[in-house]
Amino acid sequence: MKKFIGALIFTLIFAMFGGTVLADDHDQAKVRIGHASPDAPAVDITVNGETVVENAAFKAVTDYLMVPAGEHEVSIYAAGTVADGNPVLTTTLAVEAGKAYTALAINKLESLEVTALSDDMTTTSGKAKVRVGHFSPDAPAVDVAVTGGDVLFANAPFKAVTDYAEVDPATLDLEVRVAGTEDVVLSLPGTELKADMIYTVLAVGLASGEPALDVIVLADPSSSTMPTEMPKTGTGGLVGLLTTVFPFLVLAAGLGYFLFKRKGLFQS
Repeated sequence: MKKFIGALIFTLIFAMFGGTVLADDHDQAKVRIGHASPDAPAVDITVNGETVVENAAFKAVTDYLMVPAGEHEVSIYAAGTVADGNPVLTTTLAVEAGKAYTALAINKLESLEVTALSDDMTTTSGKAKVRVGHFSPDAPAVDVAVTGGDVLFANAPFKAVTDYAEVDPATLDLEVRVAGTEDVVLSLPGTELKADMIYTVLAVGLASGEPALDVIVLADPSSSTMPTEMPKTGTGGLVGLLTTVFPFLVLAAGLGYFLFKRKGLFQS
């Protein structure tokens, strides 16, 4: 009967927590997809033959999608032409489990390509993190600076993505300059950087022509400073629940065993 009680405890624990363990997405990556090609029409995008983006116009960016780790075939079609089977571009995107990526269709249509940015989802508590990507195909290398002040990111050429800079929360007037000069090509007044947020600022469009030079700002909450009201998940949450509940399960099983044995209802 002791074996029976042990099995019962194991069954109860597995019933309560087994689903949580099995449901963890340890083999998944987070991928979002954006349209940053200034002269390309709206597009449909497939991953491994499955349509994941439909009729995405210039500057559109999806939410994060969960995809299995490994290599995936990504194809870009003019919107509404997936059934024709003639993609404008097909490439391979490799992703690792537990990581996040931003995949962008960039450059002009005649030279269309896909680039993948590795996204850092953590910050120091109370700080903001920001980086800049240069995806305007006809713009020279640029500096990003405080308006009339210091350069924050220097000499970024086309297709460059800066390292993240961790900063105090602030609202800043920023400007994009031709690298090494005071010539402003784009003003970004009132740029708000909030605590525990991660920002990717992408310069897109054309320096000469239409669509004009502009920015896409991607803002994501830090995964290292989750709100306290949200339930814990994964290993940390499981350990906490086990620590809280397991002693009560053992106590209840032991008490039941003692009472039954005392009444002579069974023998161990």
